[in-house]
Amino acid sequence: MPLDCLVVGAGPGGLTAATYLARFRRRFQVVDSGASRARLIPVSHNCPGFPDGIPGPVLLERLRAQAERYGASIGSGVVERLRKVPDGFVAYTTLGEIHARTVLLATGTVDIEPALPDLNDAVSRGLIRHCPICDAYEVIDHHVAVIGYGSGGLREALFLRTYTPHLMLLTLGQEMRLSDEEWQAAREAGIRVVEEPVATVHLEGDKIAALRMHSGVEQRFDTLYSALGARERSGLARDLGARLDEQGSLLVDAHQRTSVPGLYAAGDVVHSLNQISVAYGQAAIAATHIHNTLRHLDSA
Repeated sequence: MPLDCLVVGAGPGGLTAATYLARFRRRFQVVDSGASRARLIPVSHNCPGFPDGIPGPVLLERLRAQAERYGASIGSGVVERLRKVPDGFVAYTTLGEIHARTVLLATGTVDIEPALPDLNDAVSRGLIRHCPICDAYEVIDHHVAVIGYGSGGLREALFLRTYTPHLMLLTLGQEMRLSDEEWQAAREAGIRVVEEPVATVHLEGDKIAALRMHSGVEQRFDTLYSALGARERSGLARDLGARLDEQGSLLVDAHQRTSVPGLYAAGDVVHSLNQISVAYGQAAIAATHIHNTLRHLDSA
């Protein structure tokens, strides 16, 4: 007999859905690869309900404990492929095959790491910030450098201009390719653009304090952001023919349904604002719609 739902991913979205599904008394399984982006958050100060902030790993532990309190089954593994069948889906996972009537994807995204010399995984090691919506409040009046180029890099620098006038945009040797209007916006905001490649990285404790350029000039700052974007983990849905936007994010309706019947999505993998609070809401909407849909089918 198939499960009512397979939840893929145990970040804030997946674990919230697990609590809802468990309280709806649904038969479901969560499969998690352990790669939630939330685990990289040192301390979040904009997560509702935690006025003193909360580290990402602690938040995940609490969400998991809450779901498991109601009987949620959360397994460590990878969903390698989904196949659509008449009564739902078959998932091929490292835990074995799982047959479920519905699937909720809460697979999130992976941040694109900047190519810095002699420094791998700078974002995942917490050396570089990547979400000014989450934590720009903490860098008010700091000297901030943004790694990025083109319109995307400039947009992030302009967003940070609300918090500090001391801004530098580092392209790591890439050409900016901005329109005249965009260059004018950068000048008016006082954003200094450095298109020179980086030769060496200078660390001070647990942060990057300076970058030495190929010319020998050292660029120093208090905080470094990466504005290189992220890659959505939407391959499972893409292989089923689900609709995606140009960046690979899943397009969903008001009930978090993808274009594939029975396939739902919540959190950063969805075309929406990438925030924990948004993932909470999307997961609640998806889990409730899954429950009501199955309830009506079973009573028909």
